[in-house]
Amino acid sequence: MNVYPQPRQSNAADHLIPFAATLLPQSTMNRKRILIVDDSTIILKTLSMKLKNSGYEVLTAADGGTAVSMVRCEKPDLVLLDISFPPDVAHGGGVAWDGFLIMSWLRRMDEAKNIPIMIITGAEPEKFKERAMAAGAVGYFQKPINNEELLASIRETIGEAPAVPPTAA
Repeated sequence: MNVYPQPRQSNAADHLIPFAATLLPQSTMNRKRILIVDDSTIILKTLSMKLKNSGYEVLTAADGGTAVSMVRCEKPDLVLLDISFPPDVAHGGGVAWDGFLIMSWLRRMDEAKNIPIMIITGAEPEKFKERAMAAGAVGYFQKPINNEELLASIRETIGEAPAVPPTAA
Protein backbone atom coordinates (compact mmCIF):
# COMPACT_ATOMS: atom_id res chain seq x y z
CA MET A 1 0.00 0.00 0.00
CA ASN A 2 1.41 3.38 -1.09
CA VAL A 3 0.90 6.13 1.55
CA TYR A 4 2.72 8.90 -0.26
CA PRO A 5 0.57 11.35 -2.25
CA GLN A 6 0.88 11.12 -5.99
CA PRO A 7 2.31 14.19 -7.75
CA ARG A 8 -0.37 16.21 -9.49
CA GLN A 9 -0.05 16.31 -13.22
CA SER A 10 -0.15 19.82 -14.62
CA ASN A 11 -2.00 20.77 -17.73
CA ALA A 12 -1.59 23.74 -20.08
CA ALA A 13 -4.46 25.68 -18.43
CA ASP A 14 -2.48 25.87 -15.16
CA HIS A 15 0.02 28.22 -16.80
CA LEU A 16 -2.41 30.61 -18.43
CA ILE A 17 -2.92 34.10 -17.04
CA PRO A 18 -6.50 35.33 -17.20
CA PHE A 19 -6.95 37.81 -20.05
CA ALA A 20 -8.27 40.60 -17.79
CA ALA A 21 -5.25 40.27 -15.48
CA THR A 22 -2.89 40.95 -18.37
CA LEU A 23 -4.68 44.15 -19.34
CA LEU A 24 -5.43 45.78 -16.00
CA PRO A 25 -1.99 46.65 -14.59
CA GLN A 26 -0.67 48.07 -17.84
CA SER A 27 -3.76 50.19 -18.52
CA THR A 28 -3.76 51.71 -15.03
CA MET A 29 -0.02 52.34 -15.06
CA ASN A 30 -0.14 54.39 -18.27
CA ARG A 31 -3.06 56.60 -17.27
CA LYS A 32 -2.31 60.23 -16.47
CA ARG A 33 -3.20 61.35 -12.96
CA ILE A 34 -5.18 64.53 -12.38
CA LEU A 35 -5.76 66.07 -8.97
CA ILE A 36 -8.94 68.12 -8.60
CA VAL A 37 -8.83 70.59 -5.69
CA ASP A 38 -12.22 72.11 -4.90
CA ASP A 39 -14.36 72.49 -1.79
CA SER A 40 -17.55 71.68 -3.75
CA THR A 41 -18.44 67.98 -3.60
CA ILE A 42 -20.61 68.47 -6.69
CA ILE A 43 -17.64 69.77 -8.71
CA LEU A 44 -15.39 66.99 -7.36
CA LYS A 45 -17.90 64.28 -8.32
CA THR A 46 -18.99 65.57 -11.73
CA LEU A 47 -15.50 66.52 -12.89
CA SER A 48 -14.12 63.22 -11.56
CA MET A 49 -16.67 61.25 -13.57
CA LYS A 50 -15.95 63.21 -16.74
CA LEU A 51 -12.17 62.77 -16.40
CA LYS A 52 -12.43 59.06 -15.49
CA ASN A 53 -14.67 58.48 -18.51
CA SER A 54 -11.98 60.20 -20.60
CA GLY A 55 -9.35 57.73 -19.37
CA TYR A 56 -7.67 59.64 -16.56
CA GLU A 57 -6.91 58.52 -13.03
CA VAL A 58 -8.49 61.09 -10.73
CA LEU A 59 -7.47 62.22 -7.26
CA THR A 60 -9.47 64.74 -5.23
CA ALA A 61 -8.85 67.14 -2.37
CA ALA A 62 -11.33 69.49 -0.70
CA ASP A 63 -8.82 71.76 1.05
CA GLY A 64 -5.30 73.13 0.77
CA GLY A 65 -3.61 70.89 3.32
CA THR A 66 -4.95 67.75 1.67
CA ALA A 67 -4.01 69.09 -1.78
CA VAL A 68 -0.38 69.74 -0.82
CA SER A 69 -0.12 66.32 0.84
CA MET A 70 -1.68 64.55 -2.17
CA VAL A 71 0.69 66.26 -4.59
CA ARG A 72 3.67 65.28 -2.43
CA CYS A 73 2.59 61.63 -2.12
CA GLU A 74 0.77 60.94 -5.41
CA LYS A 75 2.67 63.20 -7.85
CA PRO A 76 -0.17 63.93 -10.29
CA ASP A 77 0.49 64.93 -13.90
CA LEU A 78 -1.79 67.98 -13.61
CA VAL A 79 -3.74 69.90 -10.95
CA LEU A 80 -7.17 71.47 -11.47
CA LEU A 81 -7.45 74.08 -8.72
CA ASP A 82 -10.26 76.26 -7.44
CA ILE A 83 -9.33 79.71 -6.10
CA SER A 84 -11.90 80.24 -3.34
CA PHE A 85 -12.10 78.02 -0.26
CA PRO A 86 -13.92 78.55 3.01
CA PRO A 87 -11.73 78.93 6.11
CA ASP A 88 -10.36 75.61 7.38
CA VAL A 89 -12.51 75.74 10.49
CA ALA A 90 -13.07 71.98 10.30
CA HIS A 91 -9.32 71.47 10.56
CA GLY A 92 -8.85 73.29 13.83
CA GLY A 93 -8.74 76.80 12.40
CA GLY A 94 -5.40 76.25 10.66
CA VAL A 95 -4.15 78.00 7.56
CA ALA A 96 -6.82 79.88 5.59
CA TRP A 97 -6.04 78.32 2.21
CA ASP A 98 -6.99 79.75 -1.15
CA GLY A 99 -5.90 78.72 -4.63
CA PHE A 100 -3.07 81.26 -4.68
CA LEU A 101 -1.60 79.99 -1.41
CA ILE A 102 -1.87 76.39 -2.66
CA MET A 103 -0.08 77.35 -5.91
CA SER A 104 2.61 79.12 -3.92
CA TRP A 105 3.23 76.02 -1.77
CA LEU A 106 3.30 73.72 -4.80
CA ARG A 107 5.76 75.94 -6.67
CA ARG A 108 8.16 75.79 -3.70
CA MET A 109 8.06 71.96 -3.47
CA ASP A 110 10.73 70.21 -5.53
CA GLU A 111 8.39 67.33 -6.37
CA ALA A 112 5.64 69.69 -7.58
CA LYS A 113 7.24 72.76 -9.14
CA ASN A 114 6.87 71.41 -12.69
CA ILE A 115 3.32 70.08 -12.37
CA PRO A 116 0.98 72.19 -14.50
CA ILE A 117 -1.88 73.89 -12.66
CA MET A 118 -5.16 74.95 -14.26
CA ILE A 119 -7.58 77.18 -12.41
CA ILE A 120 -11.27 76.20 -12.28
CA THR A 121 -13.30 78.87 -10.51
CA GLY A 122 -16.58 80.67 -10.20
CA ALA A 123 -14.80 83.89 -9.24
CA GLU A 124 -14.87 86.86 -11.59
CA PRO A 125 -12.16 86.48 -14.26
CA GLU A 126 -11.48 90.24 -14.27
CA LYS A 127 -10.48 89.96 -10.63
CA PHE A 128 -8.33 86.79 -10.68
CA LYS A 129 -7.34 85.59 -14.17
CA GLU A 130 -4.29 87.82 -14.63
CA ARG A 131 -3.09 87.12 -11.09
CA ALA A 132 -3.54 83.36 -11.55
CA MET A 133 -1.58 83.31 -14.80
CA ALA A 134 1.17 85.46 -13.24
CA ALA A 135 1.34 82.96 -10.33
CA GLY A 136 2.07 80.12 -12.75
CA ALA A 137 -1.31 78.73 -13.84
CA VAL A 138 -1.30 77.34 -17.39
CA GLY A 139 -5.04 77.72 -17.89
CA TYR A 140 -8.08 79.47 -16.43
CA PHE A 141 -11.60 78.05 -16.69
CA GLN A 142 -14.74 79.78 -15.51
CA LYS A 143 -17.48 77.70 -13.84
CA PRO A 144 -19.71 76.33 -15.21
CA ILE A 145 -16.87 74.65 -17.07
CA ASN A 146 -17.04 73.79 -20.75
CA ASN A 147 -15.89 70.17 -20.41
CA GLU A 148 -14.77 69.80 -24.03
CA GLU A 149 -12.55 72.89 -23.84
CA LEU A 150 -11.14 71.72 -20.52
CA LEU A 151 -10.37 68.23 -21.87
CA ALA A 152 -8.71 69.67 -24.98
CA SER A 153 -6.57 71.95 -22.82
CA ILE A 154 -5.65 69.07 -20.47
CA ARG A 155 -4.60 66.86 -23.40
CA GLU A 156 -2.48 69.63 -24.87
CA THR A 157 -0.90 70.54 -21.52
CA ILE A 158 0.14 67.02 -20.54
CA GLY A 159 1.38 66.17 -24.02
CA GLU A 160 -1.33 63.85 -25.24
CA ALA A 161 -2.17 64.03 -28.90
CA PRO A 162 -5.56 65.63 -29.51
CA ALA A 163 -8.21 63.38 -30.94
CA VAL A 164 -7.93 63.43 -34.72
CA PRO A 165 -11.26 63.24 -36.54
CA PRO A 166 -11.41 60.45 -39.14
CA THR A 167 -10.78 61.64 -42.69
CA ALA A 168 -13.57 61.31 -45.21
CA ALA A 169 -12.88 58.62 -47.79
